[in-house]
Amino acid sequence: MESEFTQPTFEISRDGRGTTLLARGDWVIRVLEGVEKQLRELNLPSGETIELDLSGVGRADTTGAWLLERTRLIAGERSRCIVNGAAPSLEQLMHQVGEAYDAAESVPAHKLSIIASIEGLGRGLMAALTEAVNLLGFTGQVIQTWFRWLIIWKRIRLTPVVYHMEQVGLNAVPIIALISFLIGAVLAFLGSDLLEDFGAEVYTVTLVSFAFLREFGVLLTAIMVAGRSGSAFTAQIGSMKNREEIDAMKALGLDHIELLVLPRVIAMIVCLPLLTFVADIMGLVGGGAVLIFLEGMSPAQYFYRLQAVTEIQHFNVGLIKSVFFAASIAIIGCYQGLKVEGSAESVGQRTTLSVVEAIFTVIVLDAVFAIYFIQIGY
Repeated sequence: MESEFTQPTFEISRDGRGTTLLARGDWVIRVLEGVEKQLRELNLPSGETIELDLSGVGRADTTGAWLLERTRLIAGERSRCIVNGAAPSLEQLMHQVGEAYDAAESVPAHKLSIIASIEGLGRGLMAALTEAVNLLGFTGQVIQTWFRWLIIWKRIRLTPVVYHMEQVGLNAVPIIALISFLIGAVLAFLGSDLLEDFGAEVYTVTLVSFAFLREFGVLLTAIMVAGRSGSAFTAQIGSMKNREEIDAMKALGLDHIELLVLPRVIAMIVCLPLLTFVADIMGLVGGGAVLIFLEGMSPAQYFYRLQAVTEIQHFNVGLIKSVFFAASIAIIGCYQGLKVEGSAESVGQRTTLSVVEAIFTVIVLDAVFAIYFIQIGY
């Protein structure tokens, strides 16, 4: 209640020696409204000594101490200011809020937006470079563990590999098949509509075959698996790290990469090419459904044309890329899971980062492979 506090007052007196500012009462936030307005309108003289007398101040909180400290600072800007009569606790509190004010004032002003943008870009590039180097080192650890597995084959644990193959591969077949069927149908519909203007709708089969076997099948599958299984790897390993299960493995002398990372990487490398095959077949089926039922092409004509234009090298390109995509997705997912730092929020952040990095890496690798295979004529 306000009645518990003495109303603060602020008096100004002038004599031949200078100006005296006399503070009285309790300077706490509940009763400061009136005196705060008075201080804001204070007009102090320049060029003479100003004494700030705080002997009449009772209780004070940080807000009151800041008002008194601000008054001292304003008076000190105009002339010499002397503080007298302050209790040790009040003097210390004023000193602390003054230091906090100085620290806030020492923060540099906002730079020009273009300079700040360039600095932000530089920091982002350095962070990305550091992340890439760390990820490359982690990839080396995984490869080293894999070779140790091959040399000492008794260390291979098939049970977790088969379990993750089920989670990554078998359980993903329905969604991969549905998405690929729909994309194949859309691609065939758009291609037929475009080529019809040139009387070349028969080449829609070539478009669907070439696009799905080389690009869309493996790329759609990799993106779906990155969002579905890559994020799951991060969340699973991140939760284990939060529960200190990984630390327990290390304390028992067990290799967490061998137990947690390698089974997931192998399962992904085995399953993604198989899912890519499913996506290729369903994409061709979706394209054929549109051409047969909507464009009037007979099934025999569609399959004959498909057999005539489809080359095995297109299928091989998709499978080759799928292996590298699979390794990238699994390694990034496990790496981000091991980077979780002890909170549920960190698990969410690392899971999001895992999906973003995996999809970005897949697209970059796809572009590199596409340019390479075209350059060598394959």
